[in-house]
Amino acid sequence: MSYQGVLFDLDGTLVDSVEDMYMALNLTLTEVAYPIVSYAQVKTWVGNGIATLVERALSGDTEINPDLSQSLVDHSIVRFKLHYHDIVGDYAALYAHVETGLSALAHLPKALVTNKDRAFTELLLNKLKLSHYFDVLICGDDTEKKPSPKPLIMACKSLDLNVDDVMMVGDSKSDILAAKNAKVDVIAVKYGYNQGYNLEDFNPEYLCEGFLDIIPILNKRN
Repeated sequence: MSYQGVLFDLDGTLVDSVEDMYMALNLTLTEVAYPIVSYAQVKTWVGNGIATLVERALSGDTEINPDLSQSLVDHSIVRFKLHYHDIVGDYAALYAHVETGLSALAHLPKALVTNKDRAFTELLLNKLKLSHYFDVLICGDDTEKKPSPKPLIMACKSLDLNVDDVMMVGDSKSDILAAKNAKVDVIAVKYGYNQGYNLEDFNPEYLCEGFLDIIPILNKRN
């Protein structure tokens, strides 16, 4: 029996959106008189929500500096959100063959499960004309963030499907662990934001080079 639905991550799976966040972060860091960060650094920091991203930028490292003042962090998050709202989607682009792949999977109900806040997710989807592909949208401010299983379970309930009827498609450790925690099969794609991890170490059911590689997996099940 084939899968009855698909859960997709957004950033790093469907959309290359790092440059938007890189621009917004450096505008924020400049305002608070902190050193700007590189594109390569930001690419390794995304995927765990805005607060963590901003704290990593202020720390200049993946490991958050415990001595950061909370007032600085809170102010920086507010400023980042304002900058990000202004530019979200301006520098983002779909990964190769994403629209072709989503169209080929038109027969399957789809949920987007992202750690990005809903306001920014909706803006990004609208700018890239992706909204109509998804029946359900579960965002980082709707419930706990991945790797918690809660957003995946919420998505399954919203699609009226059991966890063993769906496949999760993502690019990160958080996606794989969230799927494992929710008892959902998972495809990991190699091209996104893996934060320096070897995704194979987390035992996804499938590991794919490109987006179109997911289609035969979703249409055929052992």
